[in-house]
Amino acid sequence: MSRPVRSRNALIFIFITVLIDMAGFGIIMPILPDLIRELTGKDLAGASYYAGVLLFAFAGMQFICAPLVGNLSDRFGRRPVLLFSLAGFSINYALMAFAPSFTWLLVGRLVAGAFGATFATAGAFIADVSTPEKRAANFGLIGAAFGVGFILGPVLGGLLAGYGLRAPFFAAAILAMTNFVYGVLVLPETLTLEKRRKFEWRRANPLGALAHLQMRPVVLAMAWVMLFFGIANQVYPSVWAFYTQEKFGWTPLDIGISLGVVGLVFGLGQALVTRWAIPRFGEVRSALIGLVVMVFSYTAYALVTTGWQLYVVIAASFLSGLINPAIQGIMSNRTSESEQGELQGALASIAALGALIGPVIFTSLFGIFSAKDKVVYFPGAPFLGAAIMAALALLWFGFAIKKMKLHPHVAE
Repeated sequence: MSRPVRSRNALIFIFITVLIDMAGFGIIMPILPDLIRELTGKDLAGASYYAGVLLFAFAGMQFICAPLVGNLSDRFGRRPVLLFSLAGFSINYALMAFAPSFTWLLVGRLVAGAFGATFATAGAFIADVSTPEKRAANFGLIGAAFGVGFILGPVLGGLLAGYGLRAPFFAAAILAMTNFVYGVLVLPETLTLEKRRKFEWRRANPLGALAHLQMRPVVLAMAWVMLFFGIANQVYPSVWAFYTQEKFGWTPLDIGISLGVVGLVFGLGQALVTRWAIPRFGEVRSALIGLVVMVFSYTAYALVTTGWQLYVVIAASFLSGLINPAIQGIMSNRTSESEQGELQGALASIAALGALIGPVIFTSLFGIFSAKDKVVYFPGAPFLGAAIMAALALLWFGFAIKKMKLHPHVAE
């Protein structure tokens, strides 16, 4: 198979893989508040803490397993690692559909986290088939698929909620299995034998993977930015459904539609703006623009008073989609081809670390400030917390580009 055909097939598959995975994840988000309340007997504020536990469990397993998966893909290739992960996801969603208790649901999220290799391996796929000057734009493809999946998943989940709180889990299982079968049929291997490297346990754990970033100061500095950015971004899965239900009285369908619009805006930003903005303004300036927009968007989310205002803020957050592909491009272009899987594993661990910290912060803030007996009632508090984290990402990025002398006006 020629390289152009192989590259095209890999990019198409990665787009569909991330799309289906995000649809499978997003499909269960609108029903989580009601499902947790059903299993625990808690009110909405109390149920938010249990949601935080589920997110923490999932992220904890990803933090542990992502470097292992990334290093395994550097040793044995991308294809077998990704297919194994997809098969595990499909089985896990099916088991979660029958959860009779919160404990069962928790175990399901732990297993899902262990199989959560798709984003790390997908990033390595992109790096394998992209030239350095096109990597940032092609990383935007993952973000676009993320956005499209986030459109379809929550909307479909909101619609399926009318057939019962377990129906979205069955749909997610079918989507994941469809993705697995598609991968078996068409997925090419993109890591040639001569570019594979020996597996090393000292580099296949989260601490070892993160420590390895210290060898490249620019990559390490960007990793800190990604951590703050990742923490802030956790406000969506952590409290969006709880926040909109509490503040606006939205139903699962309302929540699903709103999350679908979030995904639409994010996906358009990744698919359209990224490929135009990064070549024109460069990775550094594009990331700066995205981070500034992110700070203002989260602040506005906290302060809106009506549902239609929320949609205005969603539309205004369009350019925040530049952040991830721009920063990931900066990091990937400073990493050798034989270590792209390790880099993506480290990035997945950073994302998982953010997913460990974020839900604890945001669900706690929601639980504290949305309880009816509290002196200060402010359910938007989690979004102010997210704005603070985004501001920290912006400040760290500004410090890094000044210290590392990364030029903000040209493509790196």
